[in-house]
Amino acid sequence: MKLDSKGNIIVGTTAILIAVLLLVCIFTIASIHYIQNHNIESQSNDNFKYIIDDYSSNLELLGRESIAEVTQKVYNGLPVHNSPDQIKKNLNKHLEEKNEEYKEKYDIDLTSEALSVENTDSPWKILFKVKLDGQKDNEHFSQIIERNASIEGLRDPLPIAKLTIASGIMAYDDKIHYKTALSAYMLLHNLDSPESYIEATAPMTIKKCPYDPYTHHGDPGALEDCLDTGYFHESADGSCYLCRLEGKGKCPHYGFEVFIQTHTPLNNESLSCSDHVVFADHYNGEKIDPNDWDSLILDSSHRKKYGLSDYGNETD
Repeated sequence: MKLDSKGNIIVGTTAILIAVLLLVCIFTIASIHYIQNHNIESQSNDNFKYIIDDYSSNLELLGRESIAEVTQKVYNGLPVHNSPDQIKKNLNKHLEEKNEEYKEKYDIDLTSEALSVENTDSPWKILFKVKLDGQKDNEHFSQIIERNASIEGLRDPLPIAKLTIASGIMAYDDKIHYKTALSAYMLLHNLDSPESYIEATAPMTIKKCPYDPYTHHGDPGALEDCLDTGYFHESADGSCYLCRLEGKGKCPHYGFEVFIQTHTPLNNESLSCSDHVVFADHYNGEKIDPNDWDSLILDSSHRKKYGLSDYGNETD
């Protein structure tokens, strides 16, 4: 039996429809496969990024721990000659441990190296640069990561590093108790009135002073609060934390200073009580309140800096 023209049209149309359906099916299957693969790849990328970000966020804490360990070395009576290098060594040990932890936890291969430990524009922060390389399956990462670690809340290493624990200096009750160590240091360096600094004290834990600008120390109650709380102050003349670890009372970096407070009835001219003056610059000042046993001994420049030029001169 022969098909007429109408039959040929029907057969042809059916064939076309079947072909179109096949193409649609193929396209649909391919699209689903592509979407699934794309989602898997996207999820893989997100997981890899999460791991790297999580690792990077730990660097600030690891850096701070590395600084604290060097500070502990000073408090144990051991000298530190190159604080950035010592901190780098400590950090690299922590990084190796962290790399092993992430390998076990995420099955990722990480290699890292602390490149530098540096001062920043702020004396309260230390900059760390770490080279990090990572690989997981087909994902790769390689970058130098920079993080700042705060030194606030750490102990001031300068008094111990400068005088050494053999001097009799002591640290307790969140204070440095100089006992006779500071007066002996002054006597050794032929400085005026070393007896004024017998039993002097200073803050131990670094706390950034909130009275900014510093002239507000002349406001009622501000100086008393500053001394009671034990605040530290930014200073172009004071030494930075990295140099304080090495026992340097003065350095070329932007640092900070703290008051060494005397407790004496004497009213002799003696060293101005900013720690960089006591340990490096060695120029004199006088009590800002001659009638106060606990009065600070300051030179005119520091009195002006802290708004204390008229302190102790008030009339009833």
